[in-house]
Amino acid sequence: MEKNTKPQQSFIPTILAFALVPITGLATDIYLPSMPQMAQELGLNESKIQLTLSLFLISYGVAQFFTGALVDAWGRYRINLISLFLFIVSFWITASTQDIWVIYLMRILQGILSAFVVISKRAYFVDVYEGEQRKHYLSIMTIVWSIGPIVAPFIGGYLQTQFGWRSNFMVLAVYSAVLFILELIFSGETIKQKKPLHINYLIGEFKMMLKSNDFTFGIIMCGISYGLVMFYNLSGPFFIEHQLGYSAITTGYTSLIMGLAWMCGGFIGKALIKRALVPKLRIANFIQISLIICMLIVSPYLSNLYTLTFFAFAVHCTAGFIFNNYFSYCLGRFPLSAGIAGGLVGGITYLLTSSLSYITVSLVNPSSQFQIGLGYGIFALLGLTILYVIRKLVKSV
Repeated sequence: MEKNTKPQQSFIPTILAFALVPITGLATDIYLPSMPQMAQELGLNESKIQLTLSLFLISYGVAQFFTGALVDAWGRYRINLISLFLFIVSFWITASTQDIWVIYLMRILQGILSAFVVISKRAYFVDVYEGEQRKHYLSIMTIVWSIGPIVAPFIGGYLQTQFGWRSNFMVLAVYSAVLFILELIFSGETIKQKKPLHINYLIGEFKMMLKSNDFTFGIIMCGISYGLVMFYNLSGPFFIEHQLGYSAITTGYTSLIMGLAWMCGGFIGKALIKRALVPKLRIANFIQISLIICMLIVSPYLSNLYTLTFFAFAVHCTAGFIFNNYFSYCLGRFPLSAGIAGGLVGGITYLLTSSLSYITVSLVNPSSQFQIGLGYGIFALLGLTILYVIRKLVKSV
């Protein structure tokens, strides 16, 4: 017999849900300042360490295609507990091994587990709360989710300096263990009625949604915008620590600033939510390209931590603005199938983000501010192309 969580008993489970929502951002970003030392200690080149992040994002993206349906069919509580337990084991193994292939396998597993945890906790708020209270908690959840990528590199920079790269994963293991115990004690099953798995229905919904040009190209824009940010996450720490000679703590601070830039772009997007979609995105893309051109012009003459941070902050702000607008649009495009649409949007976005960022890093091989600007330029031009296609094919946005 499953333990149930009733609304009047939901205060502590709600706090635990908020504590679990940022786990994806923590798992992706906490070890960014440690990437250079990982490469050095394991005797590997940068691309093999960068692949650990890409594999996490790919598995997280793929898993979102089916985790929603599984959580609806099997319930939230047991899946969440199993995921947390496997988190503990996988983070501990990652922190203990010397084998990069074991790390790859663990990162793939952690991406899948992140999808189960985030989807189950997103569903928790829908299960337990209703009406305006539900909107209130979902809004808070979105803010809490964005905190993970902002604070994670900041924490990781200090852990790296004091204890080395393995400490990042040990901290994540301890964090998962604490939440596993608290979930076991205080939480319970919240689903009101389990649904059978209908694969054919799911595939039919996917096909219907992807035939809508505004929805499909909107997801592509989300992947491009987030891919730009992930490109910096893959290349920035190596440039700051290897070329500029700063410590992992400095990398953590700059990543914190980049996270704030992303959040600022999101807040601006929310403030302008009532403006026509495509015109404001064209303006944002034009500003983004202008900033990147200025970065490329300035870089041969002035290249240091401050110029990099200034240009990267401004570019990431525009990326956050574009992402926020299109992500919100796509999530609300099919209100009668919001869960399936959310899984499709998240899945394709993360697949595009991981592949585009890793391919761009491999092509540009950024080791200077100018080359980081070139990478930004690739993403901005991709965005410009997609916006042009949207303008030609879609008349309703």
